Amino acid sequence: MAGISTVVFDVGRVLFEWDLRHLFAKLISDSEELDWFLAHVVTPEWHFQHDAGRPLADMTAELTAQYPHYGPLIEAYRTRFNETIPGPVPGSLDIVRDLAAQDVPLYAITNFGAEFWDMFRPTQPIFDLFGDIVVSGVEKLAKPDPAIYALALQRFGLKPGEAIFIDDNHANVVSARANGFAAHHFTDAATLRSELAGLGLLQ
Repeated sequence: MAGISTVVFDVGRVLFEWDLRHLFAKLISDSEELDWFLAHVVTPEWHFQHDAGRPLADMTAELTAQYPHYGPLIEAYRTRFNETIPGPVPGSLDIVRDLAAQDVPLYAITNFGAEFWDMFRPTQPIFDLFGDIVVSGVEKLAKPDPAIYALALQRFGLKPGEAIFIDDNHANVVSARANGFAAHHFTDAATLRSELAGLGLLQ
C-alpha cells in the first residue's frame, strides 16, 4: 500500500458508536418487548432505507400505519435519533486529531440519512477537520455500491490507490478495495493506529 497519502473514514461504529437500542431502552422497560420492537418494528433494515435516501416522513407514516400503538415510539425515532449515538468509539477521535495535526488529508464516506446527518453533524466539531464527507442519504447512493466510491474519488480529487478507507462492515471494505481504495476492516482504534503508523501516516 505504498503511496497512500489520504485517510477516508466511515462514521458509524468507526468514529461514533451507534445502536438503535441506546434510544429505545430508555422508552421500553420490558426487555422482551424491546427485543421484539427492534426485531420487527424499528429495525436496522428499516432504518437503512433512510440511509439510502428515503424521506423520514414517508417511512414513519408507513410504519405508524402498520403499528399504530407504537406511534409515539416511531416518532421518537424521528425526533431523538441522536440518542442512538451514545458517543465516540474509544480512541478513534484521537486518531483523527493526530492525523490532522500531521496535515494528512481527511475525508469520510458514511451511510447516514440526510435528515439525521443534519441533526448530528452540528453537534460534532471533529468533522471540521474533514475536507469533505460523502453522505449516502444526500447522494441516494449507499455503501457497498461501487458508485459511491467512484463519487468519493471524484469529489475528494483522489486517484485510485491514494487513500485508505476505514469501515467496520466487511462488505464495504471489500467493495472499497475493488473500487479504488486501499482499505482497513475496523475492529478497534489501537489496531487502526498501528496500521496507519505502518503506512507512515502517524508517528
